[in-house]
Amino acid sequence: MGYLFFVGVSYGLLGEMPEVEDLENPKNSLSSEIISSDGVVIGKFFLENRTNVGYEDISQNVYNALIATEDVRFYSHSGIDLRGLIRAVASFGGDGGASTISQQLAKNLFNRLDVPSGKMGRIIQKFKEWVIAVELEKRYTKNEILVMYLNTVPFSGISFGIEAASIEFFNKKPVELEVQEAAVLVGMLKANSRFNPKYNPEKSKERRNIVLSQMNKYQYLPKDSFESIKEKDIVLNYRPASSLGMAPYFKTHVGNELKSWCKSYGYNLYRSGLKIYTTIDSRMQQKAEKAIGRHLEGFQKQFFKSWGNAKPWRYISNRAVIPNFIENALRRTSRYKGLRSQGLSHEKCIAELKKPVKMTVFTWSGDKDTTMSPFDSMSYIKKILHAGFIALEPSTGHVKAWVGGINHRYFKYDHVNRRAKRQVGSTFKPLVYATAIDINKYNPCTTFPRERTVFVSGGEMWSPKNFDGKEGGVWPIWKGLALSDNLLTAQVMKSLGENGPDLVVQFAERVGIDKDQIPRVPSICLGTVELSPFEMASAYSAFVNKGMWIEPSYLTRIEDKDGNVIEEFELPRHDQVLSEENAFTVLQLLKRVVERGTGYGMKNRFELEGDIGGKTGTTQGAADGWFMGVTKDLVCATWVGADDPTVRVRTSYWGQGGKMALPIFGHFMQSLQQDKKDPFVAEPFEVPEGIDLSTLFNCKQKTQNSSNTGGDLKVDGLGD
Repeated sequence: MGYLFFVGVSYGLLGEMPEVEDLENPKNSLSSEIISSDGVVIGKFFLENRTNVGYEDISQNVYNALIATEDVRFYSHSGIDLRGLIRAVASFGGDGGASTISQQLAKNLFNRLDVPSGKMGRIIQKFKEWVIAVELEKRYTKNEILVMYLNTVPFSGISFGIEAASIEFFNKKPVELEVQEAAVLVGMLKANSRFNPKYNPEKSKERRNIVLSQMNKYQYLPKDSFESIKEKDIVLNYRPASSLGMAPYFKTHVGNELKSWCKSYGYNLYRSGLKIYTTIDSRMQQKAEKAIGRHLEGFQKQFFKSWGNAKPWRYISNRAVIPNFIENALRRTSRYKGLRSQGLSHEKCIAELKKPVKMTVFTWSGDKDTTMSPFDSMSYIKKILHAGFIALEPSTGHVKAWVGGINHRYFKYDHVNRRAKRQVGSTFKPLVYATAIDINKYNPCTTFPRERTVFVSGGEMWSPKNFDGKEGGVWPIWKGLALSDNLLTAQVMKSLGENGPDLVVQFAERVGIDKDQIPRVPSICLGTVELSPFEMASAYSAFVNKGMWIEPSYLTRIEDKDGNVIEEFELPRHDQVLSEENAFTVLQLLKRVVERGTGYGMKNRFELEGDIGGKTGTTQGAADGWFMGVTKDLVCATWVGADDPTVRVRTSYWGQGGKMALPIFGHFMQSLQQDKKDPFVAEPFEVPEGIDLSTLFNCKQKTQNSSNTGGDLKVDGLGD
């Protein structure tokens, strides 16, 4: 009779049951993983943070703790513990029925089966679990059942499976778990919130010791080890599941990009367990993130100190404070809009937002619990300095590091991607020089008078000058770029003729800058245009890669959860935008920036070796600081500034790219070169055939061009 009842249940007597195919191929939501070029999981997409692992990937300590605590007769039953069955029937389901591991697995895998609520519903659910448990035992080995269980069970609110839990609480792979750590995690299975070691350490310790006691009782743990371990406190190396992995800005960017891809291919980014292989180098990514923190922690203090109680949101023209700046910022918040929807006037809304409340704010020393009004909080947030950093490999276009900001928890905006456009200042000048070198066949010793020139565009005249007002003399273009001289750059633009702006824009668009974004006016030669770090790194890569521009890329292939390749991404677009000789000439100009120009001293300060070039960039009103750094194998774009471009650094000394952004590249390159395992070498730039490097900068000879009469020129040191 009992046998017939079980058969009836298996055929749906008490409601829906899984198909045989479902039992043989149980499905559950798997995290999709972002994997670096060196095989490191740098981020995940998940609703349930879950990654499946194999039997050999889990420590025996976990199996021992699980069996001793949850199902000591696991290896002797066939899915149902008869003692538990008798107890469940006797109590009418009141004490839970002492589920076996196989039954718990059945519940984890098929918990969506419809059952009525109440005590009768629990009994029906229990019958279904018994039947499914027996069917699972027929189809899988005991070890397979253990692994399936540990891969599906929830350990915290969003961490499902032993892999996710091991990393979240101990930052370890499951195979590395020590006995006391395994006991903590197994103890959480009874009630993962109540026994969470992060939030309830004392209760978690009590539960851990119960697990250890069970292990000792069933001879999985010697008594002396039990007595020793039970006195120890739990030691965590906690990594919140919501922020697991590095490169959070890159992860968000990739996630947004893959939404349409997943839709077209029929996958769910958060459930399908995709393996997304990228070009990111985990070592470089970590060092880039640390470099930003290392520099900005101190620079932020300097920023606060320089302004004191003064307001840094200023007009460019007269440096006057912008009125109602914070009030206008608050108008865009959901809190303000919510108050307005209640019928409050603007004045009453602001008054309400000036009332102190408890909150947690970002600081470089860590999260700070404080009491502050939303008004003051907005003022504080607006003064925070941010950064964007990208490193790419010029020979392939592969992005190796992507740091879109300082803290993704508090500041979501990505300052690297193409939409993150800020005024680039003098970092745009090499594009002007490259255009002139290519078209007019200039060399580093080509000279121009250091005097103001006048442009007429659209009926208006424009005559740029240097920030310090200095002019006079005749300079070679290498010195003009090295010292970022506005007069020389304007002369170079002028030498391109009336269609000079068009020629520069055409070149810029060929090296990856968005089309129709740059106004075709003479002032672009000084970097008045707004571009992104992504675009700037793309543009500079052509100088390093022998004139060949390769479109930046960051995805290589995508696999399904079983390792089948779904898509391999094609080689990116490329274009020979400069001859190898002309590209090398621009590259040598960038080297002079570091050796004798605005980047001078960087190599000594950061103890850097090898061939390194770069270009600083400072924008109007000291709102944005840039530094472009290049080596034979890396091109890096660095931007620093506040989220709002009207927030300015107070002095011209601190508000220049060499102070704001250059140190990030310096710290990054220093950490790469001093890496003990695999030190980065800035290899010499390759000299093209036909170029004599010893005479390339021999500017003592007479040099002529269309803009001046030449003359004898001797350049010693930095000049003016």
